[in-house]
Amino acid sequence: MQPSSEQRHKVLVIEDSVELAEAIAKALSGAGYTPRVAFTAGEGLRAAAEEMPDLILLDLMLPDGNGVDVCRRLREVTSAPIIILTAVTAEEERVRGLEAGADDYVTKPFNMRELLARVKAVLRRRAPAEAPVHP
Repeated sequence: MQPSSEQRHKVLVIEDSVELAEAIAKALSGAGYTPRVAFTAGEGLRAAAEEMPDLILLDLMLPDGNGVDVCRRLREVTSAPIIILTAVTAEEERVRGLEAGADDYVTKPFNMRELLARVKAVLRRRAPAEAPVHP
């Protein structure tokens, strides 16, 4: 089945776990998205500035930076929706991420179908509304 044109969005995955990043990229690609993976905060910030993704999946715990700080820095270069991926279950940390500019969060471990549904929902909310049809 050919993916619809609305699904051909660029998604930047900033995740230091190679296995998880590859699994997410594979799932995104299978759902018709164009994934790009970055394994560090620095690489992710560069990719966001260069490629202007339609959505960013951001791990909170990166080897070279705190995800909350990365989220703030991403907001300086892009208005793309950000979904935080986190193993941190403390409410305070999730709230900090949302206050830093994230649009949603998913707690690890997660079901890939749920992640894809959240990606689709966030992109759907971001899409421009169609012009009303007048009789």
